[in-house]
Order: sequence, then C-alpha cells, then structure tokens
Amino acid sequence: MYPTKYHKPDSVDAAITALSGAEDGKFLAGGQTLLATMKQHLAAPSDLVDVRGISDLSGIRMDGDTLVIGAATTHAEVAASADVNSACPGLARLAAGIGDPAVRHMGTIGGSIANNDPAACYPAGLLALNATIVTNSREIAADDFFLGLFTTALEEDEIITSVRVPACAKAAYAKFRQPASLFALVGVCVAQTADGARVAITGAGEDGVFRHEGLEAALSSDWSASAIDGVEVSAEGLMSDIHGSAAYRANLIKVMAKRAVAAA
Repeated sequence: MYPTKYHKPDSVDAAITALSGAEDGKFLAGGQTLLATMKQHLAAPSDLVDVRGISDLSGIRMDGDTLVIGAATTHAEVAASADVNSACPGLARLAAGIGDPAVRHMGTIGGSIANNDPAACYPAGLLALNATIVTNSREIAADDFFLGLFTTALEEDEIITSVRVPACAKAAYAKFRQPASLFALVGVCVAQTADGARVAITGAGEDGVFRHEGLEAALSSDWSASAIDGVEVSAEGLMSDIHGSAAYRANLIKVMAKRAVAAA
C-alpha cells in the first residue's frame, strides 16, 4: 500500500493551496471513480483534497432564468431539486438515471464532468443544454470544456465551483445502458434552445462526448421523432468493442435520439 495524505479544507482557496503543495494531489468529491481507480492501483495520488466540506461548492439556486448548481452537489440532489425539475426537468431525469442509488447519493456533478468519462451522462446533458462550467478563475462554455477521453480544459490549479445551465423546458436524455456498469452504451441528450436544437451523444464516440450536426439541423427544422428518420449517422469515429460495434452504436444513436425527442 502506498502512503496518501488526506486534506479537508473549508474553502476553495484552501483546497487550491493544498493541491498546489502536493507532489501528485487529486481533488476528492464523491470518489466514485477516483477511489475505485486507487483500489485497482491504477492511481496513487500523494494527497487527497476532500472538497465535500466546502459549503460554497454545494447547493442549487436560480439566478434569473439560469440554474446554478454547486460542483459538489450530488446526482440525487440534482434529481430531487424543485428548481431543476421546474427550470430543466430533462436534467433532473438525467441525474435520476445515473448509476444506482448508492452512486447517486455520493457522486457529484463536478466530479463527473471533471473526470469526463466517455460514457458518462452529465457531459452529454451539459453539452446539449449549452451549459457553462465555472471554476475558481474563469467560466468555460461546455462546447470548449470537453476536449476528449478523460480530458477537459481544466488547468492543474483549477477547480470547478459550479455549473450554470440555462432554463430549458424542452429537453430530454435517453440512454441504452451497459447492464454491468450502468454507464451509457449510447446516450443522447436533445434540447430545443433559442438558437435551435442541440444534440449531444455520449458512450459512442472514440473521442468522447460530441454534438451531431445532422441531427441538430433536422430537429431545428422539425422538432419531431420522425425528422430523425432521414438523418444519416455514420459509424466512422464511433467506438467498437465487446459491447457493440460502431455500426450498432450508430443505429442506437438514432433510436435514442428518437426516444429523447419523444420524451421531451
């Protein structure tokens, strides 16, 4: 077993200080990915900086017609929030379908998007909803935040403090679950915004979450499940593994997109 120092700061500044002073420090929120990775000896951080005690990182509120969700807010809290269910019910339903109850009561929205697992649900939701990720030093549009497999725009000295999501009454997420992990084999989030439809896909892309221009164009012209029939979804650039080929995932994208539009 390797030695690990544990820190529990009470402010964002203290958390940044603890991380910057570590040889190989990691922020710890819900720990649903990090702790499992450590148990498998695939990660050995010198320091763990537990951010769950920082009050500024938790909670949900409305700022005008924008949802502000603290980074340390759990999936269960997002799913149960009256504000989320009123302003963006599609996001509440997405959160309610993540993992199992144990995961939902420990995992956090900030931890999920900072990890950017290629089959995680939140990246697709925030990308489709045109969210903004707020850190201790700047604001980053979701379009610019998710850069690839387990890769984001975060710098080493940055921590996500909150997520800002514009209210969106017509949005939904549909996923085809991988039955063992409960991650998305394919997940599709659709949203009807003032600038047209936005469609984001998780679980399928070789480079992680991505938007689909063809589906967005079709749904911007005709917001209906039938509009998806004429869209070509190429298997190029999609993952192929023991759970499904790229062609299978391409077909699932259309199926899940139709279900999401119908749900919205």
